[in-house]
Amino acid sequence: MIRGGAIGDFILTLPVLAALRAQFPGVPLEVLGYAHIAQLALAGELADNVRSIESRSMASFFARDGSLSEEMCDYFDQFALIVSFLYDPDEIFRENVARCTRAQFIQGAHRPDDSAGIHATDVFLKALERLAIFDADPTPRLFLNSENVAALQSDFVALHPGSGGPRKNWPEERWGNLIEALSGERDVPLLLIGGEAEGDRVQRLAARSCGRVEIAQNLSLPELAQRLSRCRFFVGHDSGITHLAAAVGLPGLVLWGESAEAVWRPRSEKMSILRAGNNLAGLDGGEVLERVKQLLREPLPRGWRIS
Repeated sequence: MIRGGAIGDFILTLPVLAALRAQFPGVPLEVLGYAHIAQLALAGELADNVRSIESRSMASFFARDGSLSEEMCDYFDQFALIVSFLYDPDEIFRENVARCTRAQFIQGAHRPDDSAGIHATDVFLKALERLAIFDADPTPRLFLNSENVAALQSDFVALHPGSGGPRKNWPEERWGNLIEALSGERDVPLLLIGGEAEGDRVQRLAARSCGRVEIAQNLSLPELAQRLSRCRFFVGHDSGITHLAAAVGLPGLVLWGESAEAVWRPRSEKMSILRAGNNLAGLDGGEVLERVKQLLREPLPRGWRIS
């Protein structure tokens, strides 16, 4: 399977990998994509190998009649089936791959049409209808090594105050107020999540805490998935990390802005959406705090163990 795109795009394509695993048990399955994201497929045992799409030898495959890398031609020739979700409107990539291999090539949608109102996972799974796969589970699921997860038992509330763009972010000041209020609650340790996109924002928000707060910044995605899988619940935006939290089964509250909810919302009954129309900045801090406190009052899931 070939998949570019951001973290959320990849996670919403996990049902494709799961369906291929079920359809072809025991057959080696490989992902060609951004290695730091595609490693999630290895962590969840949904793929046997990952190869980076960012190698220089791949560049010629995006040029018409290019001089193709012999190494990459040999690579593509080892597969019987290639499912690609790359943006390839002129089919240049597809034609170049066909110069290397007789593998069946299936082109999937690069991204859904927001105006159609069809959830992204359903759009991506549609590619597998060519293989007579019509009833695949559309929920992204990431099952991690249970021994590693058990070592990370906690009752942390995970907070991710970032996303792929500032328009998807609740104002920093309101996040700060929320963190102050939660850190004042008894026995509510906070896990504050950030990556490069958040920069110093996570540090500034952590300084607003007057209680237990731990920072998880710039972790690899498999490490973050392990950590999230043992948190109590999650609060975040329309982001790839929110989809990751949903995929490991974490309950959560998603502060939603103007994105098409029917298309991009986490496909999990455990995730609730909170919005103020399309105006994320208009979402009331008191309402968010009250919803989080409701989550805190709910009993832990059956079998949950807190260290």
